[in-house]
Amino acid sequence: MATLYLVGTPIGNLADITYRAVDILRTVDLIACEDTRVTKKLCAHYDIHAPLKSYHDHNKAQQTEYLIQQLQEGIDIALVSDAGLPLISDPGYELVVAARNNGIRVETVPGPNAGLTALMASGLPSFTYTFLGFLPRKEKAKYDLLEQRMFQDSTLIIYESPHRVKDTLKAIYKIDAQRNVSIGRELTKKFEEIITDKVEKLLMKLDEGDILTKGEFVIIIEGDIAVEDTSWFEDMSIHEHVEHYINKNMKPKAAIKQVAEERQMKTSEVYDIYHNV
Repeated sequence: MATLYLVGTPIGNLADITYRAVDILRTVDLIACEDTRVTKKLCAHYDIHAPLKSYHDHNKAQQTEYLIQQLQEGIDIALVSDAGLPLISDPGYELVVAARNNGIRVETVPGPNAGLTALMASGLPSFTYTFLGFLPRKEKAKYDLLEQRMFQDSTLIIYESPHRVKDTLKAIYKIDAQRNVSIGRELTKKFEEIITDKVEKLLMKLDEGDILTKGEFVIIIEGDIAVEDTSWFEDMSIHEHVEHYINKNMKPKAAIKQVAEERQMKTSEVYDIYHNV
């Protein structure tokens, strides 16, 4: 039986690829990729001649079955995304599940990752972080998710398009105008920018054109520092604890849920106490 290789590729600078990744791509029988036009450039640069097969969100159901058949017939396949690591906010999950279910060997060939690249240089806490990938496009769903996540003790990593980065920063601002945020663009390329500041100042720089809305963005949001020490709310009543989060612009329902998690109580119990039920 053949092997399915999950190969990390450069996120910008073509030099950011491992010797092993190039060797694998040169020796496999087939490369499955998001956009053949993008992968052709990488292959041309490194003298890679394996045939390319399109594999993306719109054809993955059909192509997964085809690729599994090829693997079962002894065809070694490398899966790559347009940039970075396959499966990380990119197609491939269904293929890996199918391969494992069919007893096919799956091997990872590590490479660059935009989220961690931005996090390392951001100056924000990197010991505990949560990768959210792309946020929902609808404003309410985006706001609700950020509101839920921003009051946890974990740095958040988000991917965003240049067309929506300002709207996402505005949502962050509504939840906590003083939160430290880092935005990275054109990572590993000539005009790379990684800028860390209060979210309100980043919005000003975008409005004034000091930060260009070109290239894919990584947004890093500082976690809620207040929850690092869980003893901070010990002297608070449950009502005061809930009001603490409401005063930070969290909706009552989300505040009650957060308090329940911190106090290891049922949400219904906190609700009843807060509302004097």
